[in-house]
Amino acid sequence: MKIQKQVPLTEGPILKSLTGLAVPIMISSFLGTLYNITDMAWIGLLGSKAVAAVGVGGMYVWLSQGLASLARMGGQVHVAQCLGRGDKEQAHRYAKTAVQLSILLGLAFAAVSLLFTDPLVGFFKLEGVKTILDAKIYMRITCGLILFSFLNLTLTGLYTAQGDSKTPFVANFIGLLINLLLDPLLILGVGPFPRIEVAGAAVATVSAQLVVMLVMMVGVFRSKKEENVLKGIRLFEPFSKEELGNICKIGGPTAIQGMVYCMISMVLTRMVAAFGAEAIATQRVGGQIESVSWNTADGFAAALNAFVGQNYGADNLERARKGNRQALIMSIVISVALSVLAMVLARPLISLFTSEPDVQDFGVTFVLRITPFYALCCFNQIYSGALRGIGNATTPTIIMLCSFVLFRQIYLFVNKTYFGNSFLGMSLAYPMGWIVCSILIVICYRCSAICHPEKREKLKKQNAEG
Repeated sequence: MKIQKQVPLTEGPILKSLTGLAVPIMISSFLGTLYNITDMAWIGLLGSKAVAAVGVGGMYVWLSQGLASLARMGGQVHVAQCLGRGDKEQAHRYAKTAVQLSILLGLAFAAVSLLFTDPLVGFFKLEGVKTILDAKIYMRITCGLILFSFLNLTLTGLYTAQGDSKTPFVANFIGLLINLLLDPLLILGVGPFPRIEVAGAAVATVSAQLVVMLVMMVGVFRSKKEENVLKGIRLFEPFSKEELGNICKIGGPTAIQGMVYCMISMVLTRMVAAFGAEAIATQRVGGQIESVSWNTADGFAAALNAFVGQNYGADNLERARKGNRQALIMSIVISVALSVLAMVLARPLISLFTSEPDVQDFGVTFVLRITPFYALCCFNQIYSGALRGIGNATTPTIIMLCSFVLFRQIYLFVNKTYFGNSFLGMSLAYPMGWIVCSILIVICYRCSAICHPEKREKLKKQNAEG
């Protein structure tokens, strides 16, 4: 029995194609978020200091995902465009190069994490010897074995480029079950299993990621050669410098965007650390709830990226534009519904992660302040996904840097100078960046080759002449 199912992207009903691809991606992303949520929920039983330690260590896992998008996004876009043109052989070569690059980046990130654990954790200026030690333990385990996560993200992107989002969904669902099983056994110690607390959460997460990778590899081995560009990849075969360069041109800006965004959050977390471990715990717990809505937009953006990539490669720009509109509408509807639900259930959700009243009060206020702005993530993610689908990854990155780096820093300066540098005041830096980014990304999309076919033709002529 096959576990993969490819969704046709260049023909048939647009909404059906997008939702058929997006829904499994969304659920897969949500399942990935549940890894962190379940870790936080069980760690919450150990107190806010343990939550803060996992939150800080987990920041570097988040940073790694930005770097991993170099291979994932670059590979996904080029594979999608090659398949849209009907060039399966080149799609296979791009897939191979993306996987090779992912392995190299994963090993490099693991090495840096293990060698520089002390200064990396020290950046956050945590209080308490136990909290610092727990953060280092969590980081060494999760980042030291980050290769599984890198491969999972890249394989997910390559499956998606082919119109197959079911396989990553099945893999992540199985991985979540493993994580749900191991978390209480290893964190709290049940029966013959030792109580290893924070280390247990890390081991559970890494074990689940290993299972996810193995399931997706099984999907490749069980597929026919003509059905999956990942079939028959030789990892030790030399890769083309041209293909590597093309992947980096697309994935590089995306990686920079993801890593810079994470670094900004790290700086904000360090500022929050001045208010104590409880404030860090509040921020990280609020971030987990926020990520549920973010995954909605990200799922449709990933689907749209493959959809636009294939249709752009097939010169079907009208279908690409219609897909963008429908993806935006659907993601906004779902995001608004989730936002309302999060606001109504704010306190019960926060109480899942901590029983400390002060942390709960801060967490509820944090969620209520940023939740009304969740829908703005849809504009940012959807339009960015469309632009990257045509091969323009630089523009979304520049917009992000302007919005999230410059504007947020201006806001944080104003908050510190005129509003007393309060924790809740700093939390509004997130939605303020979203507002600016949404306006700029829409303008750039309207000026892109998707909306102006003559730009597409001009670019094709330039490439032919070059």
